[in-house]
Amino acid sequence: MSNSNDKRLERLSKSNGKNSPDVWGIYDPPTGSAQYVVACPATKKCALVDIVQGFNPKSFATDTIAFDQIVALVKREGYQVEWVLDTHPHADHFTASSMLASHYDVPNAIGSKTRQIAELWRDYYNDPDGLKVDEHYTRLFDDGDTFKIGELDVKVMLSTGHTLGSISYVIGEDCALVHDTLMQPDRGTSRCDFPGGSAAELWDSIQAIFALGDNVRLFIGHDYANDERSDPEWEATVAEHLANNIHVKNGTSREDWIAKREKRDATLPLPDRMLAALQVNLCAGKLPPSESDGNHYLKMPVNRF
Repeated sequence: MSNSNDKRLERLSKSNGKNSPDVWGIYDPPTGSAQYVVACPATKKCALVDIVQGFNPKSFATDTIAFDQIVALVKREGYQVEWVLDTHPHADHFTASSMLASHYDVPNAIGSKTRQIAELWRDYYNDPDGLKVDEHYTRLFDDGDTFKIGELDVKVMLSTGHTLGSISYVIGEDCALVHDTLMQPDRGTSRCDFPGGSAAELWDSIQAIFALGDNVRLFIGHDYANDERSDPEWEATVAEHLANNIHVKNGTSREDWIAKREKRDATLPLPDRMLAALQVNLCAGKLPPSESDGNHYLKMPVNRF
């Protein structure tokens, strides 16, 4: 008997009225990723956020299962795609950014500090002339930048810690896509031990997110089954986190949280897709150019981690 964690769930968080988006969460079981279609109810214009390009680390084969699901949802709901957005270069899945931007002929975007992440990974991959982020993303957002999804205002908020270039998208008056900062309240917070990560910075980012207001809906990047529930979840309000987040809530000490986060992170293995994913995701999901035999090849650093 399979549980719902094996299914590619779609769940709608409906608009609360003016200046409030409809947010579809779409779950990717192989990676535990929450992907988003954020839509302006008045105009049916939307943005696609953190969409997965399938990659099997056992066979080293890609697929378009998540891509196809998103395209079908957009068509079914009658949406017009305006943006393809990433919150950061993902370590646990390939991004479908370039595929979707090309499919819909729209701009794709990520945070401007992704350039600095690329500098780190050029060294790890011994690829000094590669990973040119600006060649693969239409827009690199700075902290405080604004843009529109239909009639909805969107503000970019730098949310470092998980990576040095992570950004959150604050949409309308009651929605923020906060990626790998928080988990669900019963799972706590996300790791920050990757190159350029910082527990102290992640604490500060989480506090800035909480300052958005109790009623703001926070949409996270990942969820996984546990003993208490088999259904994945990806939405909770600021108030729910402040009351119930097992790692960081009202009364949590900054020093205690940093110590516990760093101790926990020291026990975690690398994500099984990480070394393959970064060289692809820093190029917006594009594989390296094919070689003389027509195939694509990834570079894997040995004994670097």
